[in-house]
Amino acid sequence: MLQSILNPLNVSWGVWFITLGCAFINGLSKSGLKGIAMVTIPILAYYYGGMTSTGILLPFLIIGDIFALRYYHRSAKWQQIKKLLPWALAGIVLAVLVGKMVNDSIFRNIIAIIVFICLSLIFIFDLAGKKADLSKSKPLSIFAGLSGGFASMIGNAAGPIFDLYLLSMRLPKINFIGTGAFFYLTLNLIKLPLHMFVWESVTLSSLQMNFVMIPAVYLGTLVGRKIVSFIPEKAFRYFVVIVIAISAFLLLIK
Repeated sequence: MLQSILNPLNVSWGVWFITLGCAFINGLSKSGLKGIAMVTIPILAYYYGGMTSTGILLPFLIIGDIFALRYYHRSAKWQQIKKLLPWALAGIVLAVLVGKMVNDSIFRNIIAIIVFICLSLIFIFDLAGKKADLSKSKPLSIFAGLSGGFASMIGNAAGPIFDLYLLSMRLPKINFIGTGAFFYLTLNLIKLPLHMFVWESVTLSSLQMNFVMIPAVYLGTLVGRKIVSFIPEKAFRYFVVIVIAISAFLLLIK
């Protein structure tokens, strides 16, 4: 009886605790330690399979976004990213249409390479004392929206793209976190019915597993928020850059 409540997917308890750890890590990520949740994508994909793992991860992301906005909703700068939304929605639609046919490993490799290129450009501009704001370029904004929406739907892997886009704006860390949470929550809520009724990767059993693990997500947001409060602005920027690079590397090796 207890197992059917706590472990509705009937996985081994080892996998159950690994999933619990992934829930905690997503809480950490959503509350400010941006990007570290990328490590959970290959982990969940390994134990649950590609499409099923995206359905398990998505509700964790939504729960984490909601908890993050509880702390940072006043810091969100929606006007900074509203130009991305139409293109991100187009990327999601494209992913829904080809999601069961596309070889997403090739796509992930392309995204990772482009992320490395964009990071290199930011470093070059930083060394030259200039500001590289990707939002000022319409082609780059369109690319960020399309590829981010596609990657978000295919594997919840849009973090490096959207975080890099926000990072280039040089928002203060509180605005960076709040704006990202607001944007991600919007996209993730749009994706949820598509995962439930089109791909059927979100089921009642997987939602029950998500519900059981809400305390781990919440604890992660509390711990992450506390850690972020001690990180200076400049160090936070370096932290995000490093995690984005690691995330892109994970996309290459997944």
